[in-house]
Amino acid sequence: MTSPSPQDLPLPRGATAARGRLGTALALLLPVAAGAINVFAFAPFKLWPLQVLALAWLFHGVLAQPQASTGRHFVRGWLYGFGWAAAGVHWLYISMHDYGGMPGWMAALAVGLLALYLGLYAGAATAFAGWLRHRWSSSPLVLALFMLPALWALSEWARGWVFTGFPWLISGYAHTVGPLAGFAPVGGVYFVGWIAALIAGSLALLWMGLVRKGVAGTGQRIVLPLCAAALLCAGGVALRLVHWTTPQGQPITVRLLQGNIPQEMKFSNDALVSTLGMYEQMISAAPADLIATPETAIPLLPQQLPPDYLERIARFAQNSGSHLALGIPLSDGPQLYANSVLGFGPGVGSALMPYRYDKHHLVPFGEFIPPGFRWFVDLMHIPLGDMTRGAPVQSPFGVKDQWVLPNICYEDLFGEEIAGQLRDAYRAGQPQASLLLNLSNIAWFGNSIALPQHLQISQMRTLETGRPMLRATNTGATAVILPGGAVSELPPYTRGVLSGQVQGYGGQTPYILLGNKLIVGLALLMLLLAWGRNKAARIRH
Repeated sequence: MTSPSPQDLPLPRGATAARGRLGTALALLLPVAAGAINVFAFAPFKLWPLQVLALAWLFHGVLAQPQASTGRHFVRGWLYGFGWAAAGVHWLYISMHDYGGMPGWMAALAVGLLALYLGLYAGAATAFAGWLRHRWSSSPLVLALFMLPALWALSEWARGWVFTGFPWLISGYAHTVGPLAGFAPVGGVYFVGWIAALIAGSLALLWMGLVRKGVAGTGQRIVLPLCAAALLCAGGVALRLVHWTTPQGQPITVRLLQGNIPQEMKFSNDALVSTLGMYEQMISAAPADLIATPETAIPLLPQQLPPDYLERIARFAQNSGSHLALGIPLSDGPQLYANSVLGFGPGVGSALMPYRYDKHHLVPFGEFIPPGFRWFVDLMHIPLGDMTRGAPVQSPFGVKDQWVLPNICYEDLFGEEIAGQLRDAYRAGQPQASLLLNLSNIAWFGNSIALPQHLQISQMRTLETGRPMLRATNTGATAVILPGGAVSELPPYTRGVLSGQVQGYGGQTPYILLGNKLIVGLALLMLLLAWGRNKAARIRH
């Protein structure tokens, strides 16, 4: 008779309970940690394979637990999305606490609640996938390659417009570098995220096949997932060789100004005089075809400025042959404020009749107040915290034989809206922008990863539209981004001017023509095919 080994001996009741608590803690912490790892896939780290691997881990959890409840799949996905969002946008704490004056505990709570809200989209994707799997009796292959990627893409697309949208750090942005960038002009950032999810599903199948050999044949377990992932990466590389747009007109010279005004001083009465003088000096230091300042570089309304300030700037632009895009708030009446760009230059008009662009997609709490949240905005002490929206489609700014389409700060998160303006101009036979221009001030987020993250978002817009993006920012990242995503950038948190020559581009990418309709239609088609496969299997039996 052999004596029992230590692992065969029954554990005391307390040890069993402790092991159960440890297992529960790990079950809750692992999804949060896996989600948080995603932040290293994005700028400034750009370790894009981590995004695919982390998502493969999440998908594997759905594949490997066919008997798990819908609620369990939801919680796992929700925690994963929470970790992703909390790690990715933790810098919002800086704007609310350091500059907004909100108590630290309340700012941390607000960031946590936002992360919990954003996690709901990932939770909905995994929960719905688990529910459909039971309802349709779907195979692991169909779940991994049809259902999970489709639902993931739809969840990210919904996150981009529900409650005005917050698509910061969605999957596709991790792939402005790497083989998947070639898919951006075809279907946009959500399409790139779907391709990444397809690869993640393939890796989850491979993982499952290696540890559970009886699930499928050898080809399905190993060869098919590897081939699918390799073909998708190869397809992205091949698409980078396609030139969807072509040079238009002659290059223009640009000067992009970076004032580096500390956020705590931007609206200070003591700093206003020096700010106005500094920007006037930077503007008039040298001519250029296009000179651009950051968002609200001039932090006062025109009627609050010295009487001849705008006239002097407009006169310099006209006399020097320069075109100036000036970030400034405007008022069209009592309590009516717009975050705007004024354009001056030869043939544009005087300071009395300049080109004008008004920000259309406003930031909740920072630029407009959702119903019932006036108290929250008042806590943050944000100047001009409730603004009016510009028109959804606005004309570009003519600079020689180029057309420049401005967008302001947060607006370049919404590629569908930028592509829509280009598409509408094309269909109407009107001038179509050949250059994109982003004016930003994200000094609100201090010395944080928000700056390189925002630069990466602008890179995605250049890939989607096949047009350069010029960025004039207060503290960074002031940059020129070429259609292929290459970047020339000023050092952040310095005062300076980025000068160069930029070629405009014309033509249509598939994304300009179709917008997000392609990815939404493909995702729904994948779900329809998964349903049809189940229907056919039932008929055969």
